Amino acid sequence: MTTASSKAALYILMFNMFIAMSGIGLIIPIMPQFLGTFGAAGSVLGFLIAIFSFAQFIFSPLAGGLSDRHGRKKIIIFGLIIYGLSQLAFSLSTEIWMLFIARFFSGFGSAFIVPPMMAFVADITAYEDRGKGMGMLGASMSLGFMIGPAIGGFLSKVSLEFPFYVAAGAAIFAAILSIFILPNPTPTANQDNARKKQDNILAQLVRSTKTPYFVILLVMFVFSFGLANYQSTISLYVDHKYGYTPSQIAVLITVGGFVGVVVQTFVINPLFKRFGEMKIILFNLVLAAVSMVCILAVNTFWTILAVATVFSIATSLLRPAVNTLVSKLAGDEQGFAAGMMNAYMSLGNMVGPALAGSIFDINITFPYMVGTAILFVCFGIASYWAKRNTTILEATRTT
Repeated sequence: MTTASSKAALYILMFNMFIAMSGIGLIIPIMPQFLGTFGAAGSVLGFLIAIFSFAQFIFSPLAGGLSDRHGRKKIIIFGLIIYGLSQLAFSLSTEIWMLFIARFFSGFGSAFIVPPMMAFVADITAYEDRGKGMGMLGASMSLGFMIGPAIGGFLSKVSLEFPFYVAAGAAIFAAILSIFILPNPTPTANQDNARKKQDNILAQLVRSTKTPYFVILLVMFVFSFGLANYQSTISLYVDHKYGYTPSQIAVLITVGGFVGVVVQTFVINPLFKRFGEMKIILFNLVLAAVSMVCILAVNTFWTILAVATVFSIATSLLRPAVNTLVSKLAGDEQGFAAGMMNAYMSLGNMVGPALAGSIFDINITFPYMVGTAILFVCFGIASYWAKRNTTILEATRTT
């Protein structure tokens, strides 16, 4: 692929990622009221979040392997169509069980979008520029999460169902755009590797433990756990302790998200080239842990906003650093590696909110203390692994 076509492909991938992530985010502000029409409350919302992540966890490795075997473009388009139709089905549901089925297929569609896109970036970027490509894809993801809730709140003024219609239409539009504009580079994986990746999820998880990047996959799990732990309780924490209004909570989330987008777009590639992905991972694991526990030590809106923004910066650097390092270590298994990254991320997204919600009910400070401890343990494991694999890590910087 030429440089111009690679850039065009990256922009289409960024647009698709933004559409997918904003579609997830835009339903956040309307879900309590929407579920209220079914006579449902918080527990149902928690399980709806869990079933989305569960579907991602189950199908992400499959999607990554299929993209290695059949090409990224077909899998991405399939995922966008399923995702769009599931959003429409959610809005048309008349029973709670229908909501769960629709949400499961939303997670299914998302699983066929994210891993192939990450593998696609690896296909179209030069080895030394892969961090920049992953950072830009991560920025579009963060931007979607950040803008989605605001879009959903605005569109809900038309009707509670209208945001779902828009999300469905946007996903189908992205699929059509991809059909005509997105190129279809040949995956680097050979057919033998591709066939191996069609194992069931348990077999693939076992296989992932034998890869040279397994510890980095664990970092992705712990990072996702900590991020989900934080995101699922921060609004409850500031509401319970300080009585913050929804607008104040929105500022806490939006400012951090905006700064994260800027970091991923303009800062991350120079940092990768100067320090390497592993040093960025280790430093930001510590930064995330420290900022998480510091939430408990500050008590004014501006200091909480500052700490929340630092946490957002740390997580904004961690995701593309992990994605880039795994991609560099994966060789010709880009689809499999991307699928496993999304699977470990989804597993963290399932466990994090469930544990955080349970221990929050015991004591509102517990999620942050537990999250901090787990992040420090992860830092210790990753630091030990890095010392044992200095030669491999140096090769990722010089190849």
